[in-house]
Amino acid sequence: MNLGVYIQVPFCQTKCTYCNFHTGVMAREKYGPYADAVRREIAELVTSDEVAAMANALADTVYFGGGTPSLLQPSTLAGILAAVRRNFGFAKAAESAESLEITLEADPETVTLEKAQAWLAAGFNRISLGVQSFDDRELQAAGRVHRRADIFTAARILRDAGFRNVSMDLIAGLAHQTRESWEESVVRMLEIRPAHISIYLLEIDEGSRLGKESLAGGKRYSAEAIPSDDAMAESYESACARLAATGYEHYEISNWGLPGFRSRHNLKYWRREPYIGLGAGAHSFDGARRWSNVHDSAKYVACIEAGVSPREMIEAVTQQQALDEELFLGLRQLEGIDLARVEKKYGVNLRARIASLREQGLLELHGTNLRLASAHLTVSNEVFVELLG
Repeated sequence: MNLGVYIQVPFCQTKCTYCNFHTGVMAREKYGPYADAVRREIAELVTSDEVAAMANALADTVYFGGGTPSLLQPSTLAGILAAVRRNFGFAKAAESAESLEITLEADPETVTLEKAQAWLAAGFNRISLGVQSFDDRELQAAGRVHRRADIFTAARILRDAGFRNVSMDLIAGLAHQTRESWEESVVRMLEIRPAHISIYLLEIDEGSRLGKESLAGGKRYSAEAIPSDDAMAESYESACARLAATGYEHYEISNWGLPGFRSRHNLKYWRREPYIGLGAGAHSFDGARRWSNVHDSAKYVACIEAGVSPREMIEAVTQQQALDEELFLGLRQLEGIDLARVEKKYGVNLRARIASLREQGLLELHGTNLRLASAHLTVSNEVFVELLG
């Protein structure tokens, strides 16, 4: 089985109000030492105990996420990608570069033709563009730097540079969002027609500035202008219908792709396939264990420079944890799971656990194929809680 490689770049131009990730605004002088540390971690990891079980695996997906990886100089990104290629090796089918999926997350305002051409030359063949909304008021309230016009400009530049595989995302539930502004965002995205689309519901997380303010009943960050849960669900459901009508395959709760353009890297997570995470806060999984690096980027760099492992956590995945992951990760995929296979693999009978959810119309069982009912995708978290409880 081939390997997925994830590179965490924790730098941003601004901190979005809804963000609870371990990322932040840092001086550009920090970028070089961090990239050096990541390259060194790559070189040292291939001889470590963690990847011993993956010794014969070649990488067929690489994903630079964050943060805003496109803030790094193209030469810096190329150097990290070259280190991945040199130390892990890339799997190729029929010697075709299309067998590799190498993704770079980028914010619209950071995209230039010079950068895009350099990214393509370095080996990147997929760009994940952080759009969130086509409404300037929503973008400003969320703390985003780009505006509506920047999205169209970035999309044009990426196409002119030669990128065929571009992903875009929207967030249902941003402050000041209305049904009309949401429909406008969906329509404009479909005009661009990216190869892949992600749609997320806004999460009110107490770890974010917006979340703290909203939970406290305050008004900063436009917290009082967040749409209701019902409005978010209606927005999601209307987008589902529009995307289906325009040829997009809905393959995971939050993800759609034109035929042949599903996110192969993210599928590894949902299918519990092995992946290596590099950089501050990155997570890894080899099928039996999970481990993660320290989240603080300065501490991460200090560990690497001192020759100390940056590992913050290493744990074996128990049989029960593995079963739970098979269920909720598998059911995030609209194709569902083979219930008979899962029951045989873990020596369990799950029919009683799913009976009530089937009676409520939340789960559907066709033969041995178990999947979420398409009409109830917006309450998937509630379904998972009851299923795993």
